[in-house]
Amino acid sequence: MTTKLSLKRLTLLALPLAAVAGATTAASADEWTPSRSIEFIAPANPGGGWDTLVRTTSRVIQSEGLAEQNFAAINVPGGGGAVAWAQIASDKGNPHKLFATSPPIILVPLAGTSRYDHTDFTPIARLITDYSIVLVPQDSEYQDLNDLFDAMRETPSMSVGGGSAPGSMDHIAIAGVASAAGLEASGVNYIAFSGGGEAMTNLMGGHVEAVITGAGEAAGQLGPDSDIRALGVSSPERMGGPLADVPTYQEQGIDYTFDIWRGVMGTPDMPAEAVAYYEDLFAQMLETEAWQEARDQLGWIDAYQTSEEFGAFLDAQREEFSGVLTELGLIR
Repeated sequence: MTTKLSLKRLTLLALPLAAVAGATTAASADEWTPSRSIEFIAPANPGGGWDTLVRTTSRVIQSEGLAEQNFAAINVPGGGGAVAWAQIASDKGNPHKLFATSPPIILVPLAGTSRYDHTDFTPIARLITDYSIVLVPQDSEYQDLNDLFDAMRETPSMSVGGGSAPGSMDHIAIAGVASAAGLEASGVNYIAFSGGGEAMTNLMGGHVEAVITGAGEAAGQLGPDSDIRALGVSSPERMGGPLADVPTYQEQGIDYTFDIWRGVMGTPDMPAEAVAYYEDLFAQMLETEAWQEARDQLGWIDAYQTSEEFGAFLDAQREEFSGVLTELGLIR
């Protein structure tokens, strides 16, 4: 499925999903296996979407006995991912290093804040899609998204935080929904933090009025006794589990959706045999009950693509995001 990008509807699932069963590359996964622990990097502080993906997949792989070697979760924050990418780019050909990825691998370089983009790394597999969610403190005066945007009209300096760099995923997500609600997208006072965890800390500290983040990473923090509330989620329909009571943007009269894909990439020029091994490993992981339980709890949707398909998808994303950033006035 291909979609037309606009400020009303920004859909990131642009290519058909591959069937998990039988997904392989030309190289056989039997030709290579890890000889030591795998460094699995989340390019941000603990608590964000990358961190959640890394720790969830590592735990499932370990608990299901899918790999003989340990997957060691490592946080490398800074620059909306750019600090980690610079380190990984210097480790050319290392088959024992992976990292979680999502739209910032496209957006941050386009915004000019990283010299490395997706073409500098090896695509392994796309795994899931998630959605954006807008959060406020439990005692906030804002009861829905329209309340929040009305206040932003009256006080343009009012800030909304996110865990990705300016011009990156969270910024695009809040600017897009604000524009769909009738505000000037480029005028949104977006405050960038180095990961969703730091954004949440600043929300609770009263340093920002609201936070936009991944629905999956917020799901475990919402509930009757939570210190935060969700004003809306960017999914086309209501989600299940702990997010079942959160209204969509569209239910609130704002014609906008936003999908967040997440996947795994490796070092530059990773050997084809290693790519095949990891590709097969993640395909197996998606079929386990442990993964499916974790996925449902986090509100994720399986969206598997092989290495080759994921690479083509990333190329298409770059073309589409270039136009979106220009439309929002974030690049010229």
